[in-house]
Amino acid sequence: MGLLVIISSPSGGGKDSVINGLLKIIPNSGRLVTVTSRPPRPGNMEGIDYHFISQKEFKKRLSEKCFFEYNMYSNHYYGTDKHLLNEALAKYDVIFSQIEINGKHNLDKAGVKNLSIFLMPENLNDLRQRIARRGGLTPQQIEERMKIAEKEMKESADYDFRVVNKEGKLDKTIERVKKIILTKMRKKDRMPGT
Repeated sequence: MGLLVIISSPSGGGKDSVINGLLKIIPNSGRLVTVTSRPPRPGNMEGIDYHFISQKEFKKRLSEKCFFEYNMYSNHYYGTDKHLLNEALAKYDVIFSQIEINGKHNLDKAGVKNLSIFLMPENLNDLRQRIARRGGLTPQQIEERMKIAEKEMKESADYDFRVVNKEGKLDKTIERVKKIILTKMRKKDRMPGT
């Protein structure tokens, strides 16, 4: 059974870049693809970015208790499908998920074992600049994301690790997270009955 590694961060915090880097250097690792009711954006690929289903289908699966956890964000559902997670854990030694804090807390409540790592910005000004550089957001939307980021950083206190993702030091962040994961895997292998 593989290790579920949750990597969360505020918007613009670098979780995609860190996961993409780790997938290249950790053997037999994969990404958990979650399910959403939002329509695909240009460039999104089914089964790579998300599993895209209708709102009606998502609600049907909710009633059938198909999800370990789910959230609604911007009027669309996002969820961790039980079957997809179990399938991924059986196939890979390490499976990465980039769910946000509520999702992590819901997985904890459901008794799903995980290693949780929250990527912290070096400071809020760096984070604001990263969000602004992505483009497509009004100053008001940037401020809204900053408020959410501050809340998420406070609520991430119960993560197993919080790692500062310094601007321009992505390789160091990836290396630090890799060491945390490999240490956890060595401990897991030494535990009797696992």
